[in-house]
Amino acid sequence: MTETSPSGRGFVPGTSAPPPPASAPAAIPAAPAPTTPVVLGKAEPLPSQGSTLGSDQLARIEDKCSRIEDKYARSEALLSRVEEKVEGAAGRMNEAARQSDLSALRSEVRAIADRTRGLPGSGALVLTAIITAVLTVALTIAAQRFHLDAMLPPR
Repeated sequence: MTETSPSGRGFVPGTSAPPPPASAPAAIPAAPAPTTPVVLGKAEPLPSQGSTLGSDQLARIEDKCSRIEDKYARSEALLSRVEEKVEGAAGRMNEAARQSDLSALRSEVRAIADRTRGLPGSGALVLTAIITAVLTVALTIAAQRFHLDAMLPPR
């Protein structure tokens, strides 16, 4: 079994093309068979000029690859520096936001402290309660002595 290429020649070197189908016109000439016999198991050496051409091309490819790798390394270093700068800026922005939050909180606490400073303290409240209780008792006793309860309408 031999495979053929689209050109009609044998796929395996050294094999001839398969015979044309019976319905094909006879005007197509068959490909000539190779004149040198192919020996299996023995590799032919490449021409010396072709090997230097290939090695020069390979050297150019390696040089281009090394330049690409250098550019990639520089790009990677640049990106890492940019990333560090962005992280530093984000940290500074977070710190600034915390500072503004703290200053807003301080101003709120200061406003509440100013409002509560104007209120009477616990000593003043206790003194007011004692005075109110004493005056209530005194006025109730005075109303009973002067029979002021008779002025109230009957029940």
